[in-house]
Amino acid sequence: MVRRIFVQKREGFDVEAKEILNDLRENLNIKSLKNLKILNRYDVEGISEEVFKKAKNTIFSEPQVDVCYEDEYKAEDGDIVFGVEFLPGQFDQRANSLSECLQIITSGERLICKSAKIYVLSGNLSKEEVDRIKKYLINPVDSRECTLEKHDTLKDEMKEPEDVKIVEGFISMTDENVKEFYEKYGFAMDIEDLKFCQKYFRDEEKRDPTMTEMKMIDTYWSDHCRHTTFMTKLEKIDIEWDLLEKIFEDYKKTRDYVYEEKKAKDICLMDIATIAVKELKKQGVLKDLDESEEINACSIKAEIEVDGKKEDYLIMFKNETHNHPTEIEPFGGAATCLGGAIRDPLSGRTYVYQAMRVTGCGDPRTAIEDTLPNKLPQRKLTNEAARGYSSYGNQIGLATGQVAEIYHPGYVAKRLEIGALVGAAPAKNVVREEPVPRRYCNTFRWKNRT
Repeated sequence: MVRRIFVQKREGFDVEAKEILNDLRENLNIKSLKNLKILNRYDVEGISEEVFKKAKNTIFSEPQVDVCYEDEYKAEDGDIVFGVEFLPGQFDQRANSLSECLQIITSGERLICKSAKIYVLSGNLSKEEVDRIKKYLINPVDSRECTLEKHDTLKDEMKEPEDVKIVEGFISMTDENVKEFYEKYGFAMDIEDLKFCQKYFRDEEKRDPTMTEMKMIDTYWSDHCRHTTFMTKLEKIDIEWDLLEKIFEDYKKTRDYVYEEKKAKDICLMDIATIAVKELKKQGVLKDLDESEEINACSIKAEIEVDGKKEDYLIMFKNETHNHPTEIEPFGGAATCLGGAIRDPLSGRTYVYQAMRVTGCGDPRTAIEDTLPNKLPQRKLTNEAARGYSSYGNQIGLATGQVAEIYHPGYVAKRLEIGALVGAAPAKNVVREEPVPRRYCNTFRWKNRT
């Protein structure tokens, strides 16, 4: 049995609904929209009547600020109702938290839960206006419009997967065929990358690849994973500003010094960003640098005063850029930007203390109709990214002491999203070891321990 409940904020607490109403009226210029309500819809399978009643005013809602409707919500005549849910495979944090809380009450197994956000629109709205509202509120990258009908079951049907498809004739495709293949599947890699793959499978594997292989390569060669933008070799550089010209000349001299005894890396944005530290390391002045096989986060040695006594500490710094993920999925991209930065100091055995957020965006006041094709509006990017970042930080209790957003037309094509932080731990608590090769066994064996 699937139980359903709708939860709506009471008048005065419905801040989100009022904010979106104002946003739609002012930025989408839909003046005919008179009112908007938001209800969080929860579906739970296998919950007993006793547990459902107990959870109604403790887990599903707070009676002081929420109104609940069991089974169905009856809208006023003329109101337009639609719902939004995450795509299959997307993590539904609200449903997951609900399932965990219900498990605490039952002390049993996790119940299957799903959630959706229901919008109720009031006003003399045309179909074109409703479609514009839906397009603005639903990001097809992570969400979709959901059915308003009640579910018989919440269990997802797992269809038998089809055999992995072979990309027939891939290694013998002409340049024109490769271009058509590229456009058909919308690869993240560019056409030159695709031709490189073609050459590899033709000359090395001597076979056509599977579609799974092509999608895997495409994922790992995307700008986010492979840092294509940062690692691209710069062959022709035109500089109009004299100061930058001088800085670039200094960079090239530093390259000659750093790489004089080894093969030089390509001139690229990544090398430009890291060359100064490489120079200091070669000069032997980075005496406090903690070096190991682990390169998760920059780690330095420091002497810290604790309770009046000096202790040896390791301090770790890390920053993460999530420009592209935040551009297409603002909330999740910004949240995991901070999460990705946190991951590395944590894996280095330190406690993360404080964060910093630096972002770049176009003017959020830009009219919706001026949004670039296939892009999200700058206002939506700004607001949802801020919510995503703060959501992750608040859940783990990480303070962000510096937040700065730069508004510039140069960020319209691609947003800037950076999360940076600092962590620390007593040096005695951090064990550094190196993995050593062993014959295959059921467990990983490390030097001096199993």
